[in-house]
Amino acid sequence: MASFTTQIKDEVTKIETLKPESFAEVCAYIKYNGNIKDDKVTLYIENASVARRMFNLLKRLYKINIKLTIRTQKRFAVKTMYILEIVEKVDEIVQDVELCVRQIRDYSDPERASFLKGIFLANGSINDPSKSKYHLELLISDENLANLANELLLSLNFYSKILKRDKGYMVYIKSSEEISDFIKMLGAINALFYYEDIRIYRDHKNMVNRLNNCEQANVEKSLKTCNEQLSNIEYLKNNDLLTLLDEKTGIVIEYRLKYPETTMNELAEIISLETDYKITKSGINHHFRKIKDLVIKHQKTLGENA
Repeated sequence: MASFTTQIKDEVTKIETLKPESFAEVCAYIKYNGNIKDDKVTLYIENASVARRMFNLLKRLYKINIKLTIRTQKRFAVKTMYILEIVEKVDEIVQDVELCVRQIRDYSDPERASFLKGIFLANGSINDPSKSKYHLELLISDENLANLANELLLSLNFYSKILKRDKGYMVYIKSSEEISDFIKMLGAINALFYYEDIRIYRDHKNMVNRLNNCEQANVEKSLKTCNEQLSNIEYLKNNDLLTLLDEKTGIVIEYRLKYPETTMNELAEIISLETDYKITKSGINHHFRKIKDLVIKHQKTLGENA
């Protein structure tokens, strides 16, 4: 099964673009993944769709013949390599590429987006959101070119970063929303729908987990409060101090003993329904503060008399 990155690239390469955008895309691809040597431009491409895309765009833009060689490597795993060799109009192509690289910062948003598309087709990848964390990266060997890619991303409101790697530089984006926007910028609509479906599912699942955790924490907090209240009531009972409390506090104590695990809000509702004493959660809390204060006062007195 093809990787998510391959699916994106296959979809992107089928999109028709205007000449200025096509030009920026080709220049980026050659600059970031081309070999220029001995009056020849050579492109080594592993993806068949990308190879077809570059072949067709170059022919359309420059009206040249391109030699295509297909090699199959069987070392460890079968891998097909598509080699595009250009020997016509090499000087013109190289000059166009260098000029585009120097001036791309001043190009229009669609052209800068197409330039980034060329970089992505050359050496970009996006993790499958269903299998791992959200991550988009462009692996670039040259520091200046990595900085350029990062600048262009920032200029289009992508908050990317650069990380030094053993064999070059990684320009990356971690935000799931920004990766979604990047896929949208590429025009890979089917991949975008898939990505968004997974993202919505994961976000919903995370929200449910957070709510469950909050609910569990609230239950534990409520039980801790109930146990503390019961402990204080038991202390007053063992030390014959219950008579020091008023009638309404006595009602609250009676119902806490009757319903030991209810929350203070639930306890207030029960007391209001079953007695003539209408009380709120705040009122319940007030009575238990009085009980606690009496326990602390008595313990302090015992300590002073010891």
